[in-house]
Amino acid sequence: MTHHAGCLCGAVRISIDADPIAARMCWCRLCQYLGGGSATVNVCFPADKVTTTGEVRWHASVADSGNAMQRGFCSTCGTPLFSRAESRPHLTFIRAGALDDPGLCPPQAVIWTDAAPHWAHHDPALPHYPAQIPPVA
Repeated sequence: MTHHAGCLCGAVRISIDADPIAARMCWCRLCQYLGGGSATVNVCFPADKVTTTGEVRWHASVADSGNAMQRGFCSTCGTPLFSRAESRPHLTFIRAGALDDPGLCPPQAVIWTDAAPHWAHHDPALPHYPAQIPPVA
């Protein structure tokens, strides 16, 4: 099945020719920056099944886990769209809010809860982890 995503202004469109592998809600400090103060929900797809049109700008950083990351944004409106870990180039993480169907794959876990602000709400139906957990694939 093909899924689609994109940015706020429509300059970047994403086509994904695979179903999601997994999704996690992340409260690491970097994701809080990306989410404007909240957690991010990141949906994992096989990288070779993701195609993009439009200009994506990339920012390199090191995550709280120590992983070297690339974060992709729309160059026009700044919408956060992607994360890629250099240690797992076969995976691409797309922000759930960028998906045309943001309910496509709800999170299966909440990670980095120790970094969350005291007011954060964690769904009691999901497993919670204080920091990073092993990669999905």
